[in-house]
Amino acid sequence: MAGKYLEELEVGLEFQHEPGRTVTETDNLLFTALTLNPQPLHLDAEFAKHSLHGRILVNSIFTLGLVVGLSVRDTTLGTTLGNLGFDETTFPNPVFIGDTIRASSTVVARRVSRSKPDRGIVTFEHIGTNQRGEIVCSCQRGAMMMRRPAAT
Repeated sequence: MAGKYLEELEVGLEFQHEPGRTVTETDNLLFTALTLNPQPLHLDAEFAKHSLHGRILVNSIFTLGLVVGLSVRDTTLGTTLGNLGFDETTFPNPVFIGDTIRASSTVVARRVSRSKPDRGIVTFEHIGTNQRGEIVCSCQRGAMMMRRPAAT
């Protein structure tokens, strides 16, 4: 498994996730349509042309999902039991079609479960940046993580 077990996720551990991902018009259109979000800023080029940014904005929930998804291979692939929540999620800069998003993660907290000793809870801080180095998304994610299996 590529993901890390609870014991490997020391507080302060940092990851720079590769590769990044360039956001396409199809990504934004499909995600927005699948989630039944009728916001014209995400769907209507003519409407968006007259908005603050003058063009279509990528759906921020897609951006959050992409930033977290970019982290999975290095952190939780095959070793997570599920997400527990997302806190302090911000989108300080917009994402546009054609932007390339990169992600980094830091372990900010870790503890063994009080009720289930085979697992624990890790809090990750995920940060997504665009090709200009601007932060486009940040969040803290709580994840239920597997402990390393005992040797047999």
